[in-house]
Amino acid sequence: MITVAIIAIIAAIAYPSYQEQVRETRRTNAQADLLELSSYMERYYTERFTYSGATSETLPFDESPKIGNTKFYDLDLQNVGASSYTLRAVPKGGQTGDRCGTMTINEVGQRNAGEASCW
Repeated sequence: MITVAIIAIIAAIAYPSYQEQVRETRRTNAQADLLELSSYMERYYTERFTYSGATSETLPFDESPKIGNTKFYDLDLQNVGASSYTLRAVPKGGQTGDRCGTMTINEVGQRNAGEASCW
């Protein structure tokens, strides 16, 4: 009985920590994808001298992670102007309960998320 109690206590501590680590890994992957899309947008600007005309449909991918069957973030492009844009990663599926929520990055590299420690 004591062994079962000890295992229950360890599981109660370890499982939430494990879940947070998994969410953090997914979040880091989405951040890398946002940075990759930001580089894409800079190449877009270099070729056209404007961000205008870029849409979520022109992005090379719109979900994170790019590889695998289960997606945890929708990636989209918002507030596109001649000299500005905002890329957004919106959590979905198993990531919806993440404390960081929606993450964004804009044309000057300014990053935002639910908490300051998320980027």
